[in-house]
Amino acid sequence: MPADPPPPLPTAPAASRFADDAAFAREVAERAGAILRERYERVGEIAYKSPKDVVTEVDHLSERLILGAIRERFPGDGILAEESGEHRGRGYGAHGAGQAGDGRAGDPADATARSLTAGRTWIVDPLDGTVNYANGLPLFCVSVALAVDGRPSVGVVVDPLRGETFWATADGPAMLGDRELRVSAKERATDLVIQLALAGRAVTSRIRAVRKAVRVSRNIGTSALAFTYVASGRFDAAIQTAGLSPWDIAAAGLIAERAGATVTDAEGGPWFDVTRATRTFGCVAAPPAHHGELLRLSRAPRG
Repeated sequence: MPADPPPPLPTAPAASRFADDAAFAREVAERAGAILRERYERVGEIAYKSPKDVVTEVDHLSERLILGAIRERFPGDGILAEESGEHRGRGYGAHGAGQAGDGRAGDPADATARSLTAGRTWIVDPLDGTVNYANGLPLFCVSVALAVDGRPSVGVVVDPLRGETFWATADGPAMLGDRELRVSAKERATDLVIQLALAGRAVTSRIRAVRKAVRVSRNIGTSALAFTYVASGRFDAAIQTAGLSPWDIAAAGLIAERAGATVTDAEGGPWFDVTRATRTFGCVAAPPAHHGELLRLSRAPRG
């Protein structure tokens, strides 16, 4: 029996209460994207954050631009950024910064993020897909989100090479520029093209099970862009069961959700929690008709 189509989205309000914030986020993310575009395939300094992760001078230039714009426009807002950690706005007291951590016990980023669950917090990934960028692969993006009281309220993802700006507010539809987006309406799981990145126990058998259920899987090396693509239907679903940080998913998860996707963490719970340690959690975004089965097939066994 064919699966029921996704339920209709609520009508977008005439004016989002986050309209000014969204316009600012789009403008600053596009400016940062211009830096990425101008320096693409001309990267100078590359440093290694871990055996499998790098950071370039462009990450820092992009983040400096974004954070400077936020501090100038919204000095009372908090910031959580990939390269420089947590920054408290004037509304939180004196500015402070922790280093972006690795998710271990006592990680400063994990501890200080707990102070960002109240009020307004900008969550910034200045260059998602740095390994792609450093190697000349044309799949990377800028991600800027605003969380209000711990809930994503504005999300912007900019693909500078394609000149595309994906964005959404919590009270409006997902958009690509001025075009409204909608998740895939494919009825059969065997027609799905998905982003797939699994880890954990029994990973080989879980990958095999998911691949058997869908048409084909890909891993494009940028979580923010992959989950954003679910909103536009370029990917029918995206599954990553580990390795995510708040800045990877804050904007992309909101955009996918406002396009009609069901978005959860890798266990089926809430998909966003700014207090989670970095590089530790997963996410599943899919049309409602397919989310439950993809979650079941991809979930690591317990015990």
